[in-house]
Amino acid sequence: MPFYKALNPDTPVGRRTIEKLLSLRMALNGAIPERTLEETLLLATWNIREFDSGKYGLRTPESYYYIAEIIARFDLVAVQEVREDLRALDHLRQILGSNWDCFFTDVTEGTQGNGERMAFLLTTEKYAPGLASQMIMPPMEIRTKKGPVIFEPSKQLVRTPFIVGFKSGWTNFTLTTVHIYYGDDSKDNPLRVEEIRKVAQFLRKKSEDKYAWSRNLILLGDFNIFSPKDVTMQSILDAGFVVPEELQDLPSNIARDKFYDQIAFRIRPDRFGTTGKAGVFDFFDLVFREDEEALYALEMGPGYETNTKGAPRTDKEKTRYYRDWRTHQMSDHLPMWVELRIDFSDEYLQRLLEPGEE
Repeated sequence: MPFYKALNPDTPVGRRTIEKLLSLRMALNGAIPERTLEETLLLATWNIREFDSGKYGLRTPESYYYIAEIIARFDLVAVQEVREDLRALDHLRQILGSNWDCFFTDVTEGTQGNGERMAFLLTTEKYAPGLASQMIMPPMEIRTKKGPVIFEPSKQLVRTPFIVGFKSGWTNFTLTTVHIYYGDDSKDNPLRVEEIRKVAQFLRKKSEDKYAWSRNLILLGDFNIFSPKDVTMQSILDAGFVVPEELQDLPSNIARDKFYDQIAFRIRPDRFGTTGKAGVFDFFDLVFREDEEALYALEMGPGYETNTKGAPRTDKEKTRYYRDWRTHQMSDHLPMWVELRIDFSDEYLQRLLEPGEE
């Protein structure tokens, strides 16, 4: 569990944070299964908005406690939009405590990379790490009737996917987390479709490689998919990945009208599988609520009262500012999670009793 030592109940903010943590913990108890050591694995993905760019001012200490409380309910969390400055990630890890570890990438260079990193946060008592790499698209081979094969560099993804392999219980598996290009507001932006197709097909080939570290592949993260019926989603399915039924109709943005985040599987069914429990968790029902705008007026700073031209904001403009500000305290994405089964000892013992099995 997170460390609460720095919370001070004698201050208004400290008392508010403690009270809200209690409410948040109660809601998480009802929404997320209890963690186990050997039987199951709780996997999540969360795009934590611009963590932490300081666009609306740096996150308050209060928001870090809420983020840590949510993450601590899982065993392994893929995080997108970690920024170049690692102070936010380091502060989060301090609250989570020493039994949490972290793997993260270097920053993807270029303006479209947006100064972002990918990260995995995980509990240390449950995993043995294995493979670790970033996804680099191989060069294209152009064969001509005469002369040698010509190799042309492939266009890389705007933000390089992060691949990490783990072993937990009876299972080894490889996680690939992505933050796919968004571009414009069209549901099937061509570059977005192409990035998803490239990632899915790259991993499909890896799953068929007899020397692969693991053939249990999980693809998760922010795909910027608008609807499960779009071409973007079909690109994942065409590569043989399966999205658990319990996640197929769950939007993951704050407005609950987009399916940006996904967790998809290409796995061996006899060594891995879901338990049927999965979902998204809407934290804004509990923290930084719509009806708490006035409570945070001072913490939002002068930008809440006046616009960039120095003119006073109307009440409607203030409300819009608060709604955006609070997504930079928490996120504009909801954490998506799934419970996996990792103990198949009963099945193994049963197979030993069957004819021809050893």
